[in-house]
Formats: sequence, C-alpha cells, structure tokens
Amino acid sequence: MPQLLEQPRTRAARYARPQTILIIDDDDAMVDVLSQRLSRQGYEIVVAASGDEGLAIARDRRPNLVLLDLRLPDADGFSVCQQLADDSGTCAIPVIILSGMERPDIIRRSRAAGCQYYVRKPYDPNALLILVQHAMGEADRWS
Repeated sequence: MPQLLEQPRTRAARYARPQTILIIDDDDAMVDVLSQRLSRQGYEIVVAASGDEGLAIARDRRPNLVLLDLRLPDADGFSVCQQLADDSGTCAIPVIILSGMERPDIIRRSRAAGCQYYVRKPYDPNALLILVQHAMGEADRWS
C-alpha cells in the first residue's frame, strides 16, 4: 500500500498546535488506517462512530476538517453534512465525504448537503492527503 508523502516541517510548524481532523465513520479498519496515516503527517485525529457523536464532537471541538462516511449506524452522511452546514458554529468546516457508494446522484446530493469534496472508496492515500491539505488551506482563507 502506498505511503503518504512526507511534508517538510519548519521549526514553527513543530511547535504550532496541530490541525484537527474529525473522522466520522463506523468502519474500524478504515478509521485505523486513516488515523495512522494522518497522524504521521502531524494532524490530531478525533473519531466518531455515529452521526450524533460526530455532530456533538464537531460542535464542541470545532475541527479543521471532517472526513465523513455516508453509511452510519444512526444517520446517513447527507443529513450529518447538512446539519454541519446549517449550524453557524460548524458551517465553515470543510467536509470530505469518503464513500463506496456509486449511484450517479451521490455527488449531486453530497454537494446539496454542503459537502465540498467527494472521494470514492477505495481511494489513493496520497491524493487524499493533497485534498485534505487543499481543503484546510481554503478554509483558512475564510476564517
């Protein structure tokens, strides 16, 4: 399996508070892989296994980014994404949906719910890292 690209770290970056990524997914194997790879890149990872738990964490912790699965035990990812977009405290947090769903309307529904990016599983881990960095860079410009 390809490794994520290592990013050069400046002295200031080593001492700065790490950016936080909230992963909302009930697939333990997927969460473990994502958590390990993103942690190695210097991100702080917070995990939620359900939509309600993810929404509570997002409202409390205000992560820099949310990685969201569409199939959750208590809700679908579209409704979670919509609730994040509708909440004034979380609406500026970029959301990347990671899903294996292939229906043609998925991307349209994801965007309508407030998702900025959709990535189909299985995904290229290096491409996902670049997208994560890009999404958080765009969010920094608006906050």
